[in-house]
Amino acid sequence: MTTLHHEHPTHQHAHGADCGHQAVPHGDHVDYAHDGHLHREHSGHWDECEPAGHTTHEGHAHAHGTDCGHDTVRHGDHVDYLHDGHRHAAHDGHYDDH
Repeated sequence: MTTLHHEHPTHQHAHGADCGHQAVPHGDHVDYAHDGHLHREHSGHWDECEPAGHTTHEGHAHAHGTDCGHDTVRHGDHVDYLHDGHRHAAHDGHYDDH
């Protein structure tokens, strides 16, 4: 999975522990859920942190839902589930890695 490096140049808000936006662990960094997308700090600015392409999470036996025990984050037009350091989204009968 690759992540686009798309700078968010007009981002005036400084994300952090008390900013009011949900912190989402993502690999080696933390994303912040803001206005339906995810931002990450990178080299003194904020980037959009969105996956490129379609990556199916193979062998995901767990069914996510309202009572599954995993945190959720609003991501565009759907909900991602935080699971094992990444996000899963339901898609066409399987889960995608986000």
